[in-house]
Amino acid sequence: MPRPRLRSGGGLRAILYTLRKAWQAGGWLKFYRRMRARNACKTCALGMGGQQGGMTNEAGHFPEVCKKSVQAQAADMQPPIDEAFFRAQAMETLSSRSPRELEYAGRLSFPLFAGPDDRHYRRISWEEALDRVVARMKATSPERAFFYASGRASNEAAFLLQCLARAWGSNHVNNCSYYCHQASGVGLARTLGTGTGTVSLDDLGKADFVLLIGANPASNHPRLISQLVDLRARGGRVLVVNPLKELGLVRFRVPSKPLSLLFGSQISDLYLQPRVGGDIALLKGMVKHLIETDALDRDFLAHHTTGWSEVEADARGTSWEDLERGSGLSLAAIRRAADLYAGAQNALFMWAMGITHHAHGVQNVLALVNLAAARGMLGRPGAGLCPIRGHSNVQGVGSVGFAPALKKAFASALEQELGLTLPTHKGFTTYEAMVAAEAGEVDFAFLLGGNLYGSNPDLAFAGRALRRIDLTVYVSTKLNPGHFLGRGRECLILPALARDEERQATTQESMFNFVRLSDGGAPLPPGTEMKSEVEIVAALAARLLPPSSIPWAEMTSHAAIRRIIARVVPGYGPMAAVNRLQREFVVEGRVKHAPDFATPDGRVRCFVTPLPGLPEAPDEFALMTIRSEGQFNTVVYEEEDIYRGQERRDVVLVNAEDARRLGLREDQPLRVESEAGVLEGFRLRYADIARGAAAMYYPEANLIVPRRLDPESGTPAFKSARVRIRPLETGPVR
Repeated sequence: MPRPRLRSGGGLRAILYTLRKAWQAGGWLKFYRRMRARNACKTCALGMGGQQGGMTNEAGHFPEVCKKSVQAQAADMQPPIDEAFFRAQAMETLSSRSPRELEYAGRLSFPLFAGPDDRHYRRISWEEALDRVVARMKATSPERAFFYASGRASNEAAFLLQCLARAWGSNHVNNCSYYCHQASGVGLARTLGTGTGTVSLDDLGKADFVLLIGANPASNHPRLISQLVDLRARGGRVLVVNPLKELGLVRFRVPSKPLSLLFGSQISDLYLQPRVGGDIALLKGMVKHLIETDALDRDFLAHHTTGWSEVEADARGTSWEDLERGSGLSLAAIRRAADLYAGAQNALFMWAMGITHHAHGVQNVLALVNLAAARGMLGRPGAGLCPIRGHSNVQGVGSVGFAPALKKAFASALEQELGLTLPTHKGFTTYEAMVAAEAGEVDFAFLLGGNLYGSNPDLAFAGRALRRIDLTVYVSTKLNPGHFLGRGRECLILPALARDEERQATTQESMFNFVRLSDGGAPLPPGTEMKSEVEIVAALAARLLPPSSIPWAEMTSHAAIRRIIARVVPGYGPMAAVNRLQREFVVEGRVKHAPDFATPDGRVRCFVTPLPGLPEAPDEFALMTIRSEGQFNTVVYEEEDIYRGQERRDVVLVNAEDARRLGLREDQPLRVESEAGVLEGFRLRYADIARGAAAMYYPEANLIVPRRLDPESGTPAFKSARVRIRPLETGPVR
């Protein structure tokens, strides 16, 4: 049976967990020193660490730490896996291990190789590993290869790798944001002319209202919760919108705040649970209420927007009945939410995958921009838009050019700097690269961090696609399922240093457009052969590419790379001196404290957002995939999810009334099926979730998430898969 649920998130339990993980990682003092080193946080992009030391935020506040950063640090401090492990463990055996079991096998410390007929990975030298990569690349057309980076990569490594790819002749450069926040980037670029948020951490400290929609920071970005507690303490209001009632978004005990730790802090003033996919109906309803109550900022709309008259006419013409049906919320609830917003002086809009992981993800973002524009909450201090980034440098990776296409000015500057002509063919997005691989059109893939296999919808498709590649190269710190279920005919795993182990300073960009400096220098276990990401990429470039104006052999210098970044990457001018001056910086032109937007006419572009047609089949559920409190992206640190009272991950969370309607009982083994596949033996669990919705853990549930995409961004619809749930009559029970 499920564990008893807690009454609040955080608290003493989080402190005891931290102490236990620290002891397991080698002792409290050793762990504290690693956490306090001047390094950006390894988990979310909120911006912990940097030159004021770890456990501080961008404003210098201490202590700022969360379980996610503790889990990541402890995992990186594991001892290395020895060679005997790979001789004893066949790949067939390792492929059946859970993500958590692979994560805790230990650190990778020497190169590994497996050929098409091998049953085991075997240790090889760095020389052999690099020779194999270069030989395959020389035998491959650049247009039959792709390069992928996770948000774990540093700005220096990501910039250098995209330079290598383009100097070689490939624009097939993509990153993990195409499976998370690409809908945000497309929507924001269309409306504001920028693909990132418009606010700084200081703005969050000045706001008196936050709309937190489609996000669960209590589990995924816990340090953001302390900011919401501070906002409410100064009289502000928090509106939470999420189909699933999350314990930590109702009440949280912030360990760094004594009173909050003792008594708990209320997080949400109003918590709305719309139907899955009903966000546009809710947001449009809030706009409609603002219109009807004359709560608009008419001056801002007249002087700083285009397209508002069409948006207003559309809202006026949409019936309340359609908005209630589309959102799954009552008229009273929508009006109450709009009234909370109408009473704000400075409003922030924050969102994550619950907004972007839909077939209408870009339209969701456009609807959020409309709501912000309605009251002039753009281009002013203390107000604006903030997509909550889920990996510490995913925004920076995109900023330095790790994307299929570069903006014209960036591309021109890069050509001039490197003395070459960039390729002109259209680059693959992440999903397009997978489709090409499945079609047999990819011979080589270079994967800088992450777990591309587990990040995909339809895992049968993902494994099939990656296995058809002649050579896959993984640059990794630890094992993950992709090394076994997503390996090419030949596969190399190259062991990389963690961020705080780098021998030279690296940089990362937070979701507040703030570039942080990480010093590195943590000691390594004796006998390990890990290399820095930059060292690996520079060694390949020096072997692969002919002599040119690019001094590839000198590109092992992070300072040299940063000087080039400063000259070619828009807004990154201060990068050249960031290490010498020890001065971190905000990317120029991103934060908007005045209504001068980067659109052709300098105005916010507002767009009509039609209500999406949501399926109404009575025997189907809208499945939303979720992360647990003991998880970071595809990395699972703990099987239990204490905030949701679940002791296991193979569960299906549904509304009790829906379960009773179908004659299902709690803890019953189920068969869950979609057009993509079937999962059997998962247990039914009741949850406070919107009617017609179901929730399952990611990445395990990706097996049954169909390949349904937002056509405007290419982002998969991980939050609105259609599934059928039946009792498991026969077969194994997990």
